[in-house]
Amino acid sequence: MDAISVIRTKRDRGRLSDAQIDWVIDAYTRGEVADEQMSALAMAILLNGMEREEIARWTAAMIASGERMDFSSLPRPTADKHSTGGVGDKITLPLAPLVAACGAAVPQLSGRGLGHTGGTLDKLESIPGWRALLSNDEMMDVLRSVGAVICAAGDGLAPADKKLYALRDVTGTVEAIPLIASSIMSKKIAEGTGSLVLDVKVGSGAFMKNLGDARELASTMVGLGTDHGVRTVALLTDMSTPLGLTAGNALEVRESVEVLAGGGPADVVELTLALAREMLTAAGLPDADPARALADGSAMDHWRRMIAAQGGDPDAPLPVARERHTVTASASGVLTKLDAYAVGVAAWRLGAGRARKEDPVQAGAGVELHAKPGDRVTAGAPLLTLHTDTPERFDYALEALTGDAIEIAGDAEGTAFEPTPLILDRIA
Repeated sequence: MDAISVIRTKRDRGRLSDAQIDWVIDAYTRGEVADEQMSALAMAILLNGMEREEIARWTAAMIASGERMDFSSLPRPTADKHSTGGVGDKITLPLAPLVAACGAAVPQLSGRGLGHTGGTLDKLESIPGWRALLSNDEMMDVLRSVGAVICAAGDGLAPADKKLYALRDVTGTVEAIPLIASSIMSKKIAEGTGSLVLDVKVGSGAFMKNLGDARELASTMVGLGTDHGVRTVALLTDMSTPLGLTAGNALEVRESVEVLAGGGPADVVELTLALAREMLTAAGLPDADPARALADGSAMDHWRRMIAAQGGDPDAPLPVARERHTVTASASGVLTKLDAYAVGVAAWRLGAGRARKEDPVQAGAGVELHAKPGDRVTAGAPLLTLHTDTPERFDYALEALTGDAIEIAGDAEGTAFEPTPLILDRIA
């Protein structure tokens, strides 16, 4: 077997054999296949696609490159959730303890933000003392004692994906749906969860900008999960407007705690409950009531125990940015557009995100929303508050919010505003 013949097969729109896939993934992980050769193959996959059987085998080879976790010794059924990323998407924070409060175990392996999308680990690291890096034994201990853990994936889990992901990021091949699907699902299947719920974002602030591409990605991932014996379902959810009223690390933690306390923005509560019901049903607990667990304080109790079990202080004050700048409404009327991508870029430029994986983030930086599309606003009233420790960032962040990022219609026009449903489709 050699890399050139594998590249030529896909370049010429052929189907890669199981042997070719197994060999090239293993050889690339070991360093026998060079980065430029794998880059050529990734581009050929982007341009010519893969059949379902190819994607399934590619995913299996990625899984086989490392270890697999086993949660069969836990006394609870396991359920996990994965989001394809968005702006203000803090759902994992209230969701994991909520599902644990309803009787499932949630082994949530999460990542960091890159570009305009936030990262769950960055958000939680704004809590003093909280640790993202746990050994497998520590992870199991937290799952047994609390029922939920949110932590970083270990280096031994699908190492082929870690290497290929970094390569795709710098070679213009991130958008290849077969590679996106296999990247996500190889880690989730290797993680060992019994069931998985996918939150596939659609819209300007999401990776998938249109519903057709999102459906293709969701269907591919659901098929991969099913083929590997993991009960998998996907919700397609709107990401044309930020979720909730905050985008930024400590800001989103604060909002998540509000949800766990029985309050919080309606859209965050709606999506948290919808995903919780899907996870509990997939885990064989369809009669559990997540709304009651929010109302009676049991979800909050699991949150506090989960944070403490990972070294965090749930009572410690969260970081606050030193500087603020208020963006006011330019006219009176109905806010008809607040573009998720623009808000995400503004938060990123304020210091909440990173351009490279090694970049630091500001815990208190981000954007606070004072209105959402459909709300009536008054000229001169606060629309957004920008938070950062470095005020020289304000002008750069404000550039992202110009043009058509924010639209306000007159009262007569505004009455015709039709909000986009939060949940667009379900694929199982």
